[in-house]
Amino acid sequence: MTIKVSSPKCGNSPKMAFLKEFKTAYAKGDHDFLKESVTDEIVWNKIGDKKTEGKNNFIRELKEGVSLKVHELLIDQILSHGKEGAVNGEIKLENGKSVAFSDFFIFQGAKGTKIKSITSYTIEL
Repeated sequence: MTIKVSSPKCGNSPKMAFLKEFKTAYAKGDHDFLKESVTDEIVWNKIGDKKTEGKNNFIRELKEGVSLKVHELLIDQILSHGKEGAVNGEIKLENGKSVAFSDFFIFQGAKGTKIKSITSYTIEL
């Protein structure tokens, strides 16, 4: 899998670097890393699809969505400020399809990297 970051400034901010690592883990299907990165009360709102609540349901949702392998992860922007962060870009799948995404994160606190909420917007290209 190829990972490209258009805005390589994420090394300046630990949270931005973490968000890059989180999206990379998502693309690679690294469920152990993802499970350790969220709170027990995680809420994942996939706009236009469904809302998933709780760590066990979050991991179940991730595992159900692994039918297609990611060929390339393109990250256009990573933003972070206080308890909030965002990542947008494109995921190219091995079957040739592409999905544009924007994910908005709320962390448990301004310090640390435990995610308590994710709001995802996706568009199949």
